[in-house]
Amino acid sequence: MAPPNPGDAVRVVMTKWGDRPHWEFDCRFLGSDDHGDWLGIAAGTTMTRPGATYVAGTNQLGLVPAPGPDVGRGWLATFHDAGGPLRVYVDITSPPVWDGAVVRAIDLDLDVLCGPTGRVWIDDEDEFADHRARFGYPDDVSRGAMRSCDLVHAQVLDRRPPYDGDSAAAWLARLGDLLAP
Repeated sequence: MAPPNPGDAVRVVMTKWGDRPHWEFDCRFLGSDDHGDWLGIAAGTTMTRPGATYVAGTNQLGLVPAPGPDVGRGWLATFHDAGGPLRVYVDITSPPVWDGAVVRAIDLDLDVLCGPTGRVWIDDEDEFADHRARFGYPDDVSRGAMRSCDLVHAQVLDRRPPYDGDSAAAWLARLGDLLAP
């Protein structure tokens, strides 16, 4: 199947290990660059998972890593527009795959966050350790998650592209243009 065209509707479907449902939401394909495929998530978008619903308060971008070797590709990033609760939220996942107009990935618990003040931290290390044991993450999956987490954490700390603020700005403007009446 051909890649989506800019403006096409796409869906993000994340599961937890063992094919347990997790976050799902609709968005728009914006385009691609060296960093990967950019997705536009409009303010008001409803994101659901079992037992929880979140409505995006600001425009956001999703970033699916560019194709290549799976080493270090185990993540899905979200960039928030000004006024969002965070600047960056990166889910550490299995390497995401496109399945037609759907992006699929397994959320492996670890998250790298950059708050509105610029503070950067890793979240849910306790959940990762618990789920790794309880659900039996294979060693190669665990190592891949930790490697991706370390790489993303270093990039966000150093504000390297695409986590520099500038990389996402043009895509946020493109989303704004797409949403304009």
